[in-house]
Amino acid sequence: QVQLVESGGGLVQPGGSLRLSCAASGFTISTYAMIWYRQAPGKERELVAAISSTGGITNYADSVKGRFTISKDNAKNRVYLQMNTLKPEDTAVYYCEAILRTTARDYDYWGQGTQVTVSS
Repeated sequence: QVQLVESGGGLVQPGGSLRLSCAASGFTISTYAMIWYRQAPGKERELVAAISSTGGITNYADSVKGRFTISKDNAKNRVYLQMNTLKPEDTAVYYCEAILRTTARDYDYWGQGTQVTVSS
């Protein structure tokens, strides 16, 4: 069964840190690009960070550049999002997505999300 499970969310004070983890099962992420999104109440889903299948290319939303780091451990079949210097506006549900595009078809998997709340 193909599954992505996010973990590591929680309540943190402004300026604090969290590390989110996304564990894949039923498939191997080594050939997949992995993306972290977030969605706050009443707002559209926002791409936060993305990493290529090899881990050699990363991209970040301007709002998190310099504070968040995405990484990929193909051996553990996990992707991570290290979030530092958190701000109240980072409060959202964070989701991970795995994407593989081939000539035959696209593979696109989503996790169920993990809540991050930044508040004093």
